[in-house]
Amino acid sequence: MAGKCPFGGDRVGGAEGTPPGLSDWYPQRLKVEYLHHNGPRANPLGDDYDYVHAFNALDYETLKRDIKSFLTTSVPWWPSDYSNYGPQMIRMAWHSAGTYRISDGRGGAGEAMQRFAPIDSWWDNGNTDKSRRLIWPLKQKYGNALSWADLIVLTGTVALEIMGLPTYGFAGGRRDAWEADTRTYWGPEVWEDPKNVSSFDSMVTRDKRWRGQNGDADYDLENPLAASHQALIYVNPEGPYANGDPMGSARDIRITFTRMAMNNEETVALIAGGHAFGKSHGMVAADQIGAPPEISPIEAMGLGWHNPVGTGSGQFTMTNGIEGSWTPDPTQWDNSYLENLFKFEWTQTKSPAGASQWTPIDADAPKTPDAHVPGKMNPLMMMTSDIALKVDPDYRAVCEKFLNDFDAFTQAFSKAWYKLTHRDMGPRERYLGPEKRNENGLLWQDPIPPRDYDVIGAAEIAALKQSILSSGLSVSDLVFTAFSAASTYRNSDKRGGANGGRLALSPQKDWAVNRRTGPVIAALQNVKQDFDGRQVGGAMKVSLADLIVLGGCAALEKAASDAGVQIAVPFTPGRRDTTQDLTDIEMFTWLKPVVDGFRNYVDDQFAAISQGVSPEDLFLDKAQLLALTVPEWVALVGGLRAMGSNHDGSSTGIFTNRVGVLSNDFFTTLTNTDYVWKKTDDKGMAFSIDDRTSGAPRFTATRNDLIFGSNSQLRAVVEVYASSDGHARFVKDFVKVWDKVMMLDRYDVGT
Repeated sequence: MAGKCPFGGDRVGGAEGTPPGLSDWYPQRLKVEYLHHNGPRANPLGDDYDYVHAFNALDYETLKRDIKSFLTTSVPWWPSDYSNYGPQMIRMAWHSAGTYRISDGRGGAGEAMQRFAPIDSWWDNGNTDKSRRLIWPLKQKYGNALSWADLIVLTGTVALEIMGLPTYGFAGGRRDAWEADTRTYWGPEVWEDPKNVSSFDSMVTRDKRWRGQNGDADYDLENPLAASHQALIYVNPEGPYANGDPMGSARDIRITFTRMAMNNEETVALIAGGHAFGKSHGMVAADQIGAPPEISPIEAMGLGWHNPVGTGSGQFTMTNGIEGSWTPDPTQWDNSYLENLFKFEWTQTKSPAGASQWTPIDADAPKTPDAHVPGKMNPLMMMTSDIALKVDPDYRAVCEKFLNDFDAFTQAFSKAWYKLTHRDMGPRERYLGPEKRNENGLLWQDPIPPRDYDVIGAAEIAALKQSILSSGLSVSDLVFTAFSAASTYRNSDKRGGANGGRLALSPQKDWAVNRRTGPVIAALQNVKQDFDGRQVGGAMKVSLADLIVLGGCAALEKAASDAGVQIAVPFTPGRRDTTQDLTDIEMFTWLKPVVDGFRNYVDDQFAAISQGVSPEDLFLDKAQLLALTVPEWVALVGGLRAMGSNHDGSSTGIFTNRVGVLSNDFFTTLTNTDYVWKKTDDKGMAFSIDDRTSGAPRFTATRNDLIFGSNSQLRAVVEVYASSDGHARFVKDFVKVWDKVMMLDRYDVGT
């Protein structure tokens, strides 16, 4: 029919108004395409854009002056509270950074993901769209030399400065993402009404992400989540289920802030410090507020939460539904938040929007000026999550410390803000700008002491390779150990990696997945001791971190040669060793893998903690954290299997009789039609590979092996390496991705 829509047809199976997609037809399909998220084709600047050079060339002082001028210049379309955008910008920056979670390193301010779905439309991010639109003129002026991610955090930090807080510093270096994050798991809940996500009333109960009841011994939050509800940054300010229970709120706060890598003192400092400024907004009921940005009408031009009441902004603003300010002077850094919280008794009341909040009982309690009506004074306000700091014994003790020592509070908040906004940036080598902190004492930055000796050169590298290969260590053990050191890296928050030599320290040396590395590290320490002892004057040394990686490189050169391919495996020296005192055991424990398909490891507690997620899906997750493409993932696994790099030294998935030879046997076995594959357990976790004709068993395998033959996209790459002309290509590609993994954490190179 003429004029018929090319996308017509019966739209059965997909979301309302959309056709069904692959995930609707095949919900169990492994979404391998996640590895190509935010790829070069999405980036208008190109991979070769030098952001470091561009940022360093900025007139930083002029930039800060421009931000300060903006903060105190109100515009009619979205007027500032108290004639100061500072508090609003602090909230924007906080919410951008506050999505960070220690479990998998995802979230945080590093890519300005607050600009994209789903984060841009979370209930807790109401009106942050206005904040970003307000700073667009600044972004437009400084262009690509200033990322959105850096601008958001810097604007919040400068806002603290103009209101009197001596800030701890600011570092640039965050690179923007260019598309929505479709991989990160934000929780199991679904929206009951996607057109109305302005309040918790439109959500399925939060119980889906919690184990036990608030107050029970087993009360805990599903991994890797950190927020207490879907669409929140931290906790519901009205208490669990908006029930107004301060003690229950305290328990939620402790769990969520711990998941976001904050201890009790940092938690109190952030809450009390943040609530020293600005106000909360709840003048209009949630059911009158329009849809969030992602589903607002096209003419809204990316803005959401339209408020039809009054002017829709200013004194009529609606965000979380709670109305009022915490202090008598909401644009000045002082200790009045804690002073008022503890000096007065508070009673529960309701905001104009119907939200639960608290007001002072005492008639002599100070008032706070209205943010927009001159001369009008309003009662102070506290949230249930504020009262929580008063009733929880541990939080109360920290509050009392800060009450008695305002200077200590000031320093604690300044440092906690710096940690909050820089936590996902990785090593200090990535930091840019004149206000970055250079000290080595911030444990959350995973510090490594500076080098006080010369780095090994080509002659020493060649000699050390011979020493390592003649030490009696097997090719398999050397490769396994080097990969074990490097594979802790997480591209999400730039933590982990071989630099620092933490494989020899707690907690990594004690992980079950790393047991094979113990004897190797002991032998390499002997090599190091012998080498260092022979250097005149101690001017040159080799770090254990370098030796671990060099051992793997030397072993691979031998393995490739034994397979008939001569290739030089790149090695870049300069890694340094850190100490146990500079290693935060609690925070590094979060890097312990539940599943590591590269080493065919599945934790004993996998069934209890996986929440139904398959091992291969967690394997994909690990590949993404290593910033691998699909071909890189396939090549890396094939090479590690040829090296016999299982965590327990077993033969499962090692489809070769030539362990330690860099063959393409893994791929040829996966594509061999003379074999038949059979489950050997009821859960479909273990398999045998038998000869199709004789029935004789040939190999054993796990799901993390078979996925490369069963998934169509992975198999397409496997077939390239399994072909008659695929072996040399495989060796070249494996060596290339090996070097990439070994260098993922080398931000010191070239700086």
